Amino acid sequence: MLRGLMVQTMYVLIADQVGSRGDVDRVAGALDELTERFGTTYALAPERTAGDELQALTNDAACALESALHLLRSPHWRVGIGAGLVRLPLPTSVREASGPAFTSARAAVERATTRSTRFAAVGAERLADPVHDWASLVDLLLAQRTRWSAQGWELHDLLEQGLTQAEAATRLGITPQAASKRARAAGLRIDADARRALPRLVTVVGGTVEGPAATAATGTTIDEGAS
Repeated sequence: MLRGLMVQTMYVLIADQVGSRGDVDRVAGALDELTERFGTTYALAPERTAGDELQALTNDAACALESALHLLRSPHWRVGIGAGLVRLPLPTSVREASGPAFTSARAAVERATTRSTRFAAVGAERLADPVHDWASLVDLLLAQRTRWSAQGWELHDLLEQGLTQAEAATRLGITPQAASKRARAAGLRIDADARRALPRLVTVVGGTVEGPAATAATGTTIDEGAS
């Protein structure tokens, strides 16, 4: 129960290394990558929480989504995102943090083991149905990405660095027309638009369903039961 506690709606990401018993340890490298790319947007630094598992906490839906997409680009990870309340004040380590969002993240990563996209998201309490719907849209994005060629990913990475399509073409040694053809084949503009829209959708979901606790910058005291 979270009766009378300071809470905030946040996003918990749990990533589990696939086939870790027969593979090298990939957690340390993944933690370095996530910290380098998204470090300032995590509420607590990502950490190893088990031998082959890592966990991250953020109040930024875009950070949660982009962290998942980054990990899922590799076949070595399955990822679950939990959305829900987290107890405040936050401890110094994500391993010590608690709240329904963590329970939801655990359920999500377990659900991800049976999904072709290796991804699932679960919302706590009244967020359950909206987050399930949101996860279905993320699945569409992931399914689209499985069709990308190596050349499509190469162009995507350059555009993510802030290059224009013409500049990326020059870097790749191809014509602007060829770059445009690659972008259309991969649906890069659709991907970019979806990645901008999806965090807004789940943020609206949180603010609507959870009420003030979802959008509070420093947390809100609630006096209603939540598990």
